[in-house]
Amino acid sequence: MNVMEPFLSLLSEDDAHGETLADLKESQEVLGKDIVAFQNAVKSANTVWTSAGRDNEGLHRFSEVIAPVAEKSRELGRQADQIYRLALCLIKLCEKKLKARENDFWAKKEVNQSKKPLDEKLKACVEQLRQARYFYRQTRWLQERFPDAELRDVAGLVKLVGIEEIEKNDWSLTPGRYVGVAPEEVDEDFDFEETMRAIHAEINELNAEAVELAKRIAGNFEALGI
Repeated sequence: MNVMEPFLSLLSEDDAHGETLADLKESQEVLGKDIVAFQNAVKSANTVWTSAGRDNEGLHRFSEVIAPVAEKSRELGRQADQIYRLALCLIKLCEKKLKARENDFWAKKEVNQSKKPLDEKLKACVEQLRQARYFYRQTRWLQERFPDAELRDVAGLVKLVGIEEIEKNDWSLTPGRYVGVAPEEVDEDFDFEETMRAIHAEINELNAEAVELAKRIAGNFEALGI
């Protein structure tokens, strides 16, 4: 935003970029507040972790406290991605619709150089937030299957058997004969809506590039008198 500000300050809110810029600023403001709330929630969770007993009861208690924090990390990732896409959209609008590259106030070099670091920071941010959810899910996975922190039968994973049952199975020690099949699990980290939004945005970018390329090809043919 800072590198675009000199050029943006010359424009009217009614110009082609107006709605996107307003959405970007609003999203940044919301994200800023949500980050503060997230940090406070993490501090509260750390307090609970410090005081919780290092036993099964204490771990269950902490798991309940950290659950909303893990869920919020998913939302923060979505918000960061949305801001990134709005920023790229704003750049395109300025360059394509408002001819920013022809204006001395448009920091073309700085704008272009800012894209890669921004993309890298977004990926690092999303990955860190994903890691938070990953460790929470692993904790919950264990607690759901072994709520009392004791070994027990779990379909597709564990089966406690005696010598008699092994003998009935011709002394076979093949795990599948005993544990059975685990129920199908849903990948909670897969966001269909976000995936479709990303695909849609990519298609729009490709379409825009295709239109631009078609214009160049047509111009070349015209120059050749074809």
